[in-house]
Amino acid sequence: MKRLIMHVDVNSAFLSWEAARRVAQGQDDLRHIPSAIGGDREKRTGVILAKSIPAKVFGIKTGEPVAQALRKCPDLVLAPPDFRLYEKSSKAFMDICRRYAPAVEKFSIDECFLDMTGTGHMYPDPLATAHKLKDEIRDTLGFTVNVGVAENKILAKMASDFEKPDKVHTLFREELPEKFWPLPVGDLFLVGHATREKLEKAYIETVGDLARAELENIQVLIGKKLGKQLHDYANGIDDSPVVSQPEEMKGYGNSTTLEEDVTTTDEAHRIILALADSTASRMRADGAKAYCVVVTIRDRNFKDRSHQRKLAEPTDVTTEIYDICKKLLAELWDGHTPLRLLGVSLTNVTHEDTMQLSLFEDEKRDRSRKLDKALDAIRGKYGTDTIVRAAALQSGKGVGRKHKAQIDMKREE
Repeated sequence: MKRLIMHVDVNSAFLSWEAARRVAQGQDDLRHIPSAIGGDREKRTGVILAKSIPAKVFGIKTGEPVAQALRKCPDLVLAPPDFRLYEKSSKAFMDICRRYAPAVEKFSIDECFLDMTGTGHMYPDPLATAHKLKDEIRDTLGFTVNVGVAENKILAKMASDFEKPDKVHTLFREELPEKFWPLPVGDLFLVGHATREKLEKAYIETVGDLARAELENIQVLIGKKLGKQLHDYANGIDDSPVVSQPEEMKGYGNSTTLEEDVTTTDEAHRIILALADSTASRMRADGAKAYCVVVTIRDRNFKDRSHQRKLAEPTDVTTEIYDICKKLLAELWDGHTPLRLLGVSLTNVTHEDTMQLSLFEDEKRDRSRKLDKALDAIRGKYGTDTIVRAAALQSGKGVGRKHKAQIDMKREE
């Protein structure tokens, strides 16, 4: 049976979700004016996490400092990030996707794969089905998506990245010469800056050049494993399954995919602290504690590794979780190999108050708990971006200055 895969990708997710909320409240649509998510306009600090199409006209880029963006566009409208809104919006559009497909795989907070194989009796016209799905998300939730339709995951993902927004694109095998192979090789999924430079120096400038090249030559250039993977992708080959994941996970977790590789321990620690802080805050809001802390990293070759630490007593204290995360990171990472992703998860969750008190640690833990409670209260009233722990800052720069802030959140209700 021929496979049929769809990839659904929210257009400018963070900005679209904030815009949809404001429109529902009778406010102006951020998508129609120069606007962006991130930073503090008055203090001119932080970075741009997402921008509107009108802002893009001014040359504003994701990841650049807010001060620089405001010099380009003094009238830029800035909105603070709200990861609770993003989590809610992500769940809403994926719930709609689950009504269409027997298997849905969450790829990130704003994109997922649908395995439509074998649904021909219900949906005889795949293209019409993709348009129906796209329109239902737009009309129900107020934001737009792109849908890519293909016979495997890599081609579906590449198709969804064609012209935006609010579009459906196909990329079947017979369409590769016209739609896929003329693309710059740097547009191919998993081709980073360093890989692109190596390929272009060897006169491999398009996806078609890569597809037609000898596999052995590619492997000499960029490595055996990555070379085989990219050569397959360029030829439209991808047998990876759509892995249906449970809607709810038995734990809490945040991860961030980095716009630029992290190569220093200090920067990694700042990002880990931000992730640990936000994850622990969400867990505390549910009155839960965790018996296990997990740190995950991904290198530039997209190899994921993780270590975990099981605890004798459950904790919800950010400083305790952060200290464990630093130790786990040291076990995983040499401190200089470029990292593309960092993640923190809290698992083996309990809602019972089983903490055993220690005469030596009570005072320190009590102070930490009071600080956590105060921060949670401020963020709950004024927003998640209102206050940042001092250890997560360096010379006034925001947490994770270089990271894209593509956040994946997992929680058990």
